[in-house]
Amino acid sequence: MKKIYVINGPNLNRLGKREPEVYGKHTIEDLEKMLFPLGDDFGCTFIFKQSNHEGNIIDWIHEAEDEQAIGVVLNPGAFTHYSYAIRDAVASIRVPVIEVHISNVHSREAFRHTSVISPVTEGQIVGFGFYGYKMAALAFLER
Repeated sequence: MKKIYVINGPNLNRLGKREPEVYGKHTIEDLEKMLFPLGDDFGCTFIFKQSNHEGNIIDWIHEAEDEQAIGVVLNPGAFTHYSYAIRDAVASIRVPVIEVHISNVHSREAFRHTSVISPVTEGQIVGFGFYGYKMAALAFLER
């Protein structure tokens, strides 16, 4: 069965509580429920991970390749802007990675405009809320 890893970084466990005017009122569990039917439609399993710790995210990126995932949907949170360790983990695997952000990071604070990770990903989806995750998953599933 095909696998897609959905990896969420720091503070995304606080969705629904954290700045709902920016990130919406839905929770990370709501995100998982939204993607499950897609898995049924395409014969795919989603592996959901979330951590506030950089090392866990790196381990899961490596695991995605070891488990022969067809793709990784990655929201690195604030690590986007400075984690060369996560960037190097993405660059080290053959599994395609799409970077996703719930808000439009380019219309927010200046420090959010730069991603050290996006140059080694297949692409970046920003500003579409949870639908951005679905867009990324479909990019892998409809190939």
